[in-house]
Amino acid sequence: MNKEEKVKIERLFNKGLREYELMDYFEAHEIWEELWSDYYLEDRKFIQALIQLSVSFVHIGNGNLIGAKNLLKKSKNKFLEFSGTHRGINIKKLIKQIERVALDYENLENTDNFEWDLVPRLD
Repeated sequence: MNKEEKVKIERLFNKGLREYELMDYFEAHEIWEELWSDYYLEDRKFIQALIQLSVSFVHIGNGNLIGAKNLLKKSKNKFLEFSGTHRGINIKKLIKQIERVALDYENLENTDNFEWDLVPRLD
């Protein structure tokens, strides 16, 4: 991989982070999907987990609780393969935040009542 590709990879990753932080989960997923599909990265599963995490919130916003639960669980399982801090994200903290979201999902009767403040921060 050359320097130009490394710079593009870093830009795509950070652009996805910005969109996620702006709560544009669909756009974050699109950007990370490009990163995941265009480059065969060593931490490919990590990128896929970020995509699944983002799409979980797209689903909850669209009223699809089953899809949201499924993707949240898939993302957590992939994040469990990592430890410490990966790409600037504290994995242990992230998993705890995902578990809080999972509890909220379990108790939801109406997706309109999802507590958006529970969305994990990626830091």
